[in-house]
Amino acid sequence: MAGKPSKSEIERLPAHQRPTMREMGRRSEAAEHPFRTLPGDDGVSGSSPARAPTPLTWADLWGRSTIVIARSGQKEVVTAACRHALELGLRPGMAAAHARALVADLEVLDAEPEADRAWLHRLALHAARKWTPIAAVSGPDGLWFDLTGTTHLFGGEERFCRRLLDFLKRLGFDASIAIAGTPGAAFALARHGGVPITILPPGTEAEALAPLPLAALRLEASALATAARFGLDRIADLYPMPRGPLARRLGLATVERLDQARGMIAEPIVPVVPFERPEVLRRLLEPIGTPESITQVISDLVDDLILLLRQRGLGARKVALTLDRVDGEVESLAVGASRATRDGRHLKRMFALRLSKIEPGLGIEAMRLIVPHSEPLGASSVAALIEDGARAPDLAPLVDQLVGRSGPSALFRIASRESDVPERAVKQVEPLSEPQGWPAWKRPARLLARPEPLHNVIALLPDHPPRRFTWRRQDYRVIAGDGPERIHGEWWRRPGELWAVRDYFQVETEGGLRFWVFRRGDGVDQPTGDLTWYMHGVFG
Repeated sequence: MAGKPSKSEIERLPAHQRPTMREMGRRSEAAEHPFRTLPGDDGVSGSSPARAPTPLTWADLWGRSTIVIARSGQKEVVTAACRHALELGLRPGMAAAHARALVADLEVLDAEPEADRAWLHRLALHAARKWTPIAAVSGPDGLWFDLTGTTHLFGGEERFCRRLLDFLKRLGFDASIAIAGTPGAAFALARHGGVPITILPPGTEAEALAPLPLAALRLEASALATAARFGLDRIADLYPMPRGPLARRLGLATVERLDQARGMIAEPIVPVVPFERPEVLRRLLEPIGTPESITQVISDLVDDLILLLRQRGLGARKVALTLDRVDGEVESLAVGASRATRDGRHLKRMFALRLSKIEPGLGIEAMRLIVPHSEPLGASSVAALIEDGARAPDLAPLVDQLVGRSGPSALFRIASRESDVPERAVKQVEPLSEPQGWPAWKRPARLLARPEPLHNVIALLPDHPPRRFTWRRQDYRVIAGDGPERIHGEWWRRPGELWAVRDYFQVETEGGLRFWVFRRGDGVDQPTGDLTWYMHGVFG
């Protein structure tokens, strides 16, 4: 291989034959002006008129025309074609030999229906998570969305359709979208409407479907062949025909598809489920009804459920037991966990505490466990299983057992809520949660659900605590008091609290009892309150 010419050889060459500095790996020569080739505001550059770029063809971008074929009986049929192949006259349903004869340089791929359906299922799952809760796969090349009450979140139906087309274009798909009042009408207009986006007003399905071919109704091939023999080409040809002769000649499915497309009968959509709840089932050979047999089946179901949860890396927060009785009735029983768990012994103990609530009737023939509420739960380290006196004990099993014995609402903690009014400033939270945001000022250990009025109150206005009062038919004499702590009403909740004022006092009575009392009003302005006294809490 010849090497690069030396510097002396280059200098001996004529000037017009010498290589440029850029070809020699140097950049010392003057570069072109970076803005010279850009067009100006009038579309003309600084030196010469701008030339329109040469448009790229489908072949330039994707290579040869491509079709997808599948075997149908003894022949191969085209199932899909790229845009360039469609422009050349190739259509789905055409024989593959005919397509090869029409286009010489044709790339032929085998159809993969399972892979296509997997792609559609992934798109439907994405739609169920991002756009609408009801999405389903429609045939080998389509999706159904129930957009009821969701398009306003994306700026309306038209804008949602444009965003969806852009999303599919980024993935490399061409699509057409139709929004209609029925799934059948949307299916027909999307595939045979001829435009990328169709938004059909409600109640106009019959009029919009009339000029479309019969294939838009998703009819069987035999029904389409029979309709062609009778000269029926368009959906409008079926409207004036009596129902009986139409069903007898084209089949009852044709009448059903026609009614579904026009909205005369319902067509349910079976949506994809983004997350399948863990579930285990046991069908029994003979009905059971004794506590021992029910306990044994529950134990087996829990063991199966623990294996399923471990495989999916989940922990159960709520487990529901469903029992199918012989007489057709369904018994339900649910247990909850305060923390995600995969402890089989703990779940069995929780079900054993509530076993008395099961009514087997004439016998139970099937039992299943469902986990409606679960959370991710990873593996535990070995060190966490070793007893350690310095580590706080896990209270979750104890809390679950107490809740199982006394009910879900019997055990709770009190946490703060953003409110100035004391009775609104607390809320109930789960037993194992950590309350946050308690105020710095003191509050009584026991707060009454509703303030109770005090009688025979003697107090100096405007800012002295009461000297004596009567509460629940018992007289109290105050020996010490602290306050007032003024709390205004929350005027944004209701008009009656616009000027409301409460002056709270901490008082200690003879005998060591400490109470939290308040007076309505500031003792100066009448609109702030009527100066009545109330008991609101007890300290210690």
